[in-house]
Amino acid sequence: MDLFETKNDWEAKLAPILEKYKGQKHPLDYENLYQLLVMVVLSAQDSDANINKIAPALFETFPNMESLSVSNVDTLIPHISKVRNFGTKASWLIDIAQTIQKDENIPLTMNSLTALKGIGRKSANVIMREAGVPAEGIIADLHVIRVSPRIGLIPENQDGNKVEKQLMQILPKSIWGEIGMAISFLGRQICRPKPKCPECPINMICEYYKINPIV
Repeated sequence: MDLFETKNDWEAKLAPILEKYKGQKHPLDYENLYQLLVMVVLSAQDSDANINKIAPALFETFPNMESLSVSNVDTLIPHISKVRNFGTKASWLIDIAQTIQKDENIPLTMNSLTALKGIGRKSANVIMREAGVPAEGIIADLHVIRVSPRIGLIPENQDGNKVEKQLMQILPKSIWGEIGMAISFLGRQICRPKPKCPECPINMICEYYKINPIV
């Protein structure tokens, strides 16, 4: 089987979760691109639920990139002090805001997003997916890192960038924009650390389920 056939094969196998989760909004409860960017930066090594909790008060004080750009770290910190690594993230956000200045200047390409402080490939992929622009990679969050090897897509690996690279090699570009988030939603809802295999729409193609058919 050549690589093209392998990619098509995986696209067909993963079709049930692509259909189930396609277009579903990211769990970060953002209202616009500015809020999404800020929340994505804050969510690194923290939970989406925690970021959603502090977001309303934060955005009441800093409603747009311009308001953030004329602020400073000391003013921002009280609003994000319940976020992990808040000091570093405050510095990143002020730097981003002073670089971008206005909401309409938020970039939407991989190179321009990852050039900003605190935004790696995973964050850039999330922003691009939610903005609906063509994918340049695959979201590889902690759920994707856990679930992809369990399914049998890739070998086990804890490095998000390596996981993304492996997924990009085996999956067709036509599904890059949705498959990462689809696997992530599967990991959040069904394929949890203690998985609910009988509920999984792709359990019949899953390597883990073949070995553990009753969970």
